[in-house]
Amino acid sequence: MDCKSFHFFRNRRLYFSNNRHGSTKVRPLYLYGMIRSMTGYGKAEGVIGNRKYNIEVRSLNSKQFDLNTRIPSMFREKEMQLRKLLRSRIIRGKCDFFLFYELDPTEVKHEVNTTIVENYISQLKNVSGSEESDLLALAMRMPEAMQSPKEELDDKSWAQIENLVVDALDKFDKFRETEGDAIASDFKNGISIIRSCSDDLDLLLNARLKRVRERIRTNLEEAIDKTKIDESRFEQEVLFYIEKQDVSEERSRLAVHCEHFTEIMSSGVGQGKKLGFVAQEIGREINTLGSKANDADIQRIVVHMKDELEKIKEQILNVL
Repeated sequence: MDCKSFHFFRNRRLYFSNNRHGSTKVRPLYLYGMIRSMTGYGKAEGVIGNRKYNIEVRSLNSKQFDLNTRIPSMFREKEMQLRKLLRSRIIRGKCDFFLFYELDPTEVKHEVNTTIVENYISQLKNVSGSEESDLLALAMRMPEAMQSPKEELDDKSWAQIENLVVDALDKFDKFRETEGDAIASDFKNGISIIRSCSDDLDLLLNARLKRVRERIRTNLEEAIDKTKIDESRFEQEVLFYIEKQDVSEERSRLAVHCEHFTEIMSSGVGQGKKLGFVAQEIGREINTLGSKANDADIQRIVVHMKDELEKIKEQILNVL
């Protein structure tokens, strides 16, 4: 890690890992833990020299990393360095970065742009033939007659500005973490409800089995004499019908997907897309349960499960 990279992350816990090529990667520990929201906001202010600097970082949800920077022209040479830092911290989302400053009014300095003023006087003299002293006042009101001295960014000031950027990003990440905790709580509640609904199906499925058996027997007895019913064949037909409506595999896979969803939530930041894929699988199993329900009470539970899953899907769109 070079000195500049170290400067960005100094005084912060770092995570070191070796990749398969043997080189060492440095990754801040804030990228680990529970999920984070893509919505974030952070602001830092500080006085450096005769300027008061304001730095803001904002982000909204987006499928990719989309960064828009607004910085004074004197910082253009540092823009790529800033973008690299912002990308490493923000990861994903539509982000706006603002860096601006206010000058101390007592320190504002202007100087006469001698070359331009002399050129104005020369041209005005050729047109009017007046004396230079009379034309000076007019020339000073012309564009660019006054100029501010060109300012250069020194290393010491830039190091202090970097600190402000990192402070703003720390607050930004704290905001994301807080939002992420709220989302995680909603996810846990939704998954818990889906699991509970799946467990509630036990009694309803047993009751449905009894009703199916009774309905088939009643229909059969209405068609033929009760004494001519082959009980063995009757049980085979009941078993065949029950197998077509059996949802044990769907419920088993649903439980596995819910468990997987919970594990991904705790596996670290940047799992939003994975959570979306698992939510789709959960939706497939719930839809299959609904198509095989053939029972009003079971359908009500399935609708409740779908409602909770839709809430989860809406929140996933804002997960980093």
